[in-house]
Amino acid sequence: MNWEAVNAIAQLISSVGVVVSLLYLAVQVHRSTRIAKLAAQDAATTALRDVTRPFAENPEVGRLWRKGLEDLETLNPEEKARFFHVAFQFLKAMETIHFHYIYGLMEEQIWRGWRNLYGHYLASPGLIYYWQLRHDLFSDRFQQFVAALEPPNQRLTVGNLLGQEISSRDPAA
Repeated sequence: MNWEAVNAIAQLISSVGVVVSLLYLAVQVHRSTRIAKLAAQDAATTALRDVTRPFAENPEVGRLWRKGLEDLETLNPEEKARFFHVAFQFLKAMETIHFHYIYGLMEEQIWRGWRNLYGHYLASPGLIYYWQLRHDLFSDRFQQFVAALEPPNQRLTVGNLLGQEISSRDPAA
């Protein structure tokens, strides 16, 4: 066997090693990307859950949120200020979720659920009012997304969902 044949075999083995290494790297990158997406989706859910948890745990905060969404004028100035603070936190969590989607960290099917939720809440009178006053606190990209969002045919939020549930159970209501 001459040195050229040995060299050719060594180059073939080296090339196969490089291809195997690249395939392994591709699998690892794919797995890492999937883990990053799942972590981002979990972080997005946790962010909104942290904002909305007080609504369930504190009846007064829950009442304030429901009334603020549907009939802001029934709130006194202090309650309106609290509603605006919660609205800001809620919308910032939504903006974060939106950016997770834009940067490819959220699957389309997960994003559709969030987008549909946005449609319901961003069409509520209280959030419409807040958004008109404070939209400049949010990124241009999120503002464009909100502007292009079509309201749902039937808007359902925690502020009006209870009325829907009562009327659907009791035909006389």
